[in-house]
Amino acid sequence: MSLNIHYQEDFKDRHIAPGMEDTEAMLATLGINSVEELIEQTVPQKIRLQQPLNLPKAKSEKDYLTALKQTASLNKVFKSYIGQGYYDTITPGVILRNVMENPGWYTQYTPYQAEIAQGRLQALLNFQTTVIDLTGMEIANASLLDEGTAAAEAMFMQYSLRKNQSAKKFFVSRLLFPQTIDILKTRANPFGIELVIGDHLTFGLHDEFFGAIVQYPAGNGEVYDYAAFADQAHEKNVKITVIADLLSLTLLTPPGEWGADIVVGTSQRFGVPMGFGGPHAAFFATKDEYKRSIPGRIIGVTIDSNNNYALRMALQTREQHIRRDKATSNICTAQALLAIMAGFYAVYHGPQGLKFIAERVYHGPQGLKFIAERTHGLAITLSESLKSAGYNVLSKVYFDTIQLDLHDLVDSIKRECIDNEINLHYNGPIVTIALDETTSFDDIKLLIKIFSKVKAIAADAAEVFEGELQTVIPASLQRTSTYLTHPVFNTHHSEHEMLRYIKSLESKDLSLCHSMIALGSCTMKLNATTEMIPVTWPEFGKIHPFAPADQVSGYYTVFNELDKWLSEITGFAAMSLQPNAGAQGEYAGLMVIRAYHQDRGDHHRNIALIPSSAHGTNPASAAMAGMKIVVVKSLENGNIDVEDLKAKAELHAENLSCLMVTYPSTHGVFEESIIDICSVIH
Repeated sequence: MSLNIHYQEDFKDRHIAPGMEDTEAMLATLGINSVEELIEQTVPQKIRLQQPLNLPKAKSEKDYLTALKQTASLNKVFKSYIGQGYYDTITPGVILRNVMENPGWYTQYTPYQAEIAQGRLQALLNFQTTVIDLTGMEIANASLLDEGTAAAEAMFMQYSLRKNQSAKKFFVSRLLFPQTIDILKTRANPFGIELVIGDHLTFGLHDEFFGAIVQYPAGNGEVYDYAAFADQAHEKNVKITVIADLLSLTLLTPPGEWGADIVVGTSQRFGVPMGFGGPHAAFFATKDEYKRSIPGRIIGVTIDSNNNYALRMALQTREQHIRRDKATSNICTAQALLAIMAGFYAVYHGPQGLKFIAERVYHGPQGLKFIAERTHGLAITLSESLKSAGYNVLSKVYFDTIQLDLHDLVDSIKRECIDNEINLHYNGPIVTIALDETTSFDDIKLLIKIFSKVKAIAADAAEVFEGELQTVIPASLQRTSTYLTHPVFNTHHSEHEMLRYIKSLESKDLSLCHSMIALGSCTMKLNATTEMIPVTWPEFGKIHPFAPADQVSGYYTVFNELDKWLSEITGFAAMSLQPNAGAQGEYAGLMVIRAYHQDRGDHHRNIALIPSSAHGTNPASAAMAGMKIVVVKSLENGNIDVEDLKAKAELHAENLSCLMVTYPSTHGVFEESIIDICSVIH
C-alpha cells in the first residue's frame, strides 16, 4: 500500500494512514466523492464543532519521544520500601521484550471469539492456575482491575450470597491497606451496607453481618493466624474474604486451607512494574460452589467440533454483556495483558524459582540458614540488625515487611533516607519498611548504616547475617502443600524454552500483526508503537504510587496536560483520570450524578434511563451505583426511540436521576436527535 506520508513524519499520517488509492476505493464503494462529503452525511451539522480545538501543535514521533523523555526525567526514581501493596519487581527480559513490548500480545481484541484467541486463553488459564494453586482455592477468574476493586467485588458477592437478607453489616479489618478501605466505603454506600472497621483479634461477629475481610499478611506486615476468626465467621453464617500476597503464599499456609471463602489480591509483584499505581491485574479466587457468582471472565477447557482440546470463556451468562443489570459485576476488560505477564512470570520461574525469590535458603553445616538474598531472609536480617542497634521493632511474625516505633527519630531517619534516595512508609512515629525482589544485601547494609548513623552507633549487618537465622513464621503458618505442579510451570525455565513457548501461544492468536480486526467496540484502542515505548521506561515504571509529590513532577506534568487537553476535546471544565477502565468511568460518572442529587436534597432520584441497545456495562454500572434501571426502547435501525424516552421520562419525572447514552451509538451512528434527547432529561 502506498501512503501519502508527509516528509515531516506527522504522527497522524503514519498512525492511521490509508493511502489515496484505498481512500478513493472506499469512497467509490459508498458513492461519495470526498471525505468531507462523508462527514457531511454522517455527522449532524448541529453537533459539529464551530471552531478549531485549542490544542498545541502536533509533534512528530521523534519530537514527541524527546519531549516525553525530558518530562520523564522530572521524576526521581528512589529506592522504594513503601510497600502498601506495591513493590518493585524484576520483569524477566524474555517477558518484557516478547510480551509487554510485543504488539502480537497487546493489540488483540477481547477473546469473545475463541477460535482466534487460543494463545491468549491458554496464557490466561496459566494465570488462573497460578492463582488457584497459590491461594489453595478451587476456582479463579482471569483477572480484575486492581486489588481494591477486587476486594469490593468480593464484598458484593458475599452480600449477594447472604442467607439472612436483613444482614447489612460487613466487617473490615483495620489492618487493610487504607486505599482498599476507601474503595470499600465508596462501593458499600449505594447498597446501604454498613462497614464496621475493627480488630479481628477482639471483634465478635454476629447475625447482622454477612461478610468479613482481612489481609494476609496484614497491612502492617504482620502474619496473623486467621483460622479461629474464620471458624467464628462460619459459625455465624458469615463468609470471609482474604486479601493475600501471592508471593508470600509460596511460604505461608494458603487461605484455602484455613477457611477462606474468597481470596483476592494483586499480581503486580509477579513481574509487572509499579507504574505509579497501575495498571496491574488483580485476582479473584473462591470455592467451586460460588462459580456462578464470580465477577469477571473465567477461562475453561472444552472439546471443539473435531474432538480436540480447546479453550473458551466459560459461564458467560454471569457477565454484563449478557445479564446486563443482573450481572455479577460491570467488569468488561480486566487487565488481560498484565495477567498474561504475571502468568508467564510464574511459568518462567516455576515453583522453585518463586520460592527462591520469596526465601532463598540452603542446608549448610549449621542446618537451615538464610542466604543474604531475596525477600524473607533479608527482612529477618534487617529486623535483627535494627534490634541490635537498639531500635524498637514491632514486628513479630512477618514475611517481607517490618514496622518500627521511632518516637522522635522519625525526622532524622527521613532526612537521611532522602539524602540516600530512599523512600520508607511513615505514619507518625511508626515507620514501615517493605522489601521486595529487587532488594539486595547491599541495600540492607545501607539501611542499617543510615539507622546506625542516626543513633551514632555502629551496627554490623555482617554479624547478623553470619549467625544462624531461623524463620519467624511459626510451623502452623508454614506452607506444606505443593503448588504449580502442572508441567507448564516446570518446563520453560531457560530463555529459549520460554521464548519458544511465548511464540507458540502468540501464533495461535489474531492480532494487528496479522490483519485489521473488524469489530467495533469501545475497547478497540489502536496503540501505536511510539505510544507504547515510554511505558517501559524506568522513570515511569519504577515509581511507587505513594512516592512524595516532589519526586513525581514528570507524572503530574503528564496528568495536567492530559486533563487540559481532554477537557478541551470534550468541552468539560475538568477531567478525572482515576478510572482505569471504561466501565469504571461509567461507575464514577454515575456516582458523581448520585452525589449531585444528594447534595441538592433529592435523595429519591434513583432512576436511570438506559436504551435497550446500550453496552451491557451501562445497566451493570447503574445497578452498582444503587440506581433502578428503566429500559428505553430502540427503533429497528438501532436508534433511541425518542417517543418512548419522552414517555418514560415523564412517567418517572419525580425520581429521574439520569440517562446513559453511548455516542456515537453502539451501532456506530451519530443520532441526529441527541440534543433533543438530552433536553428531555434536563
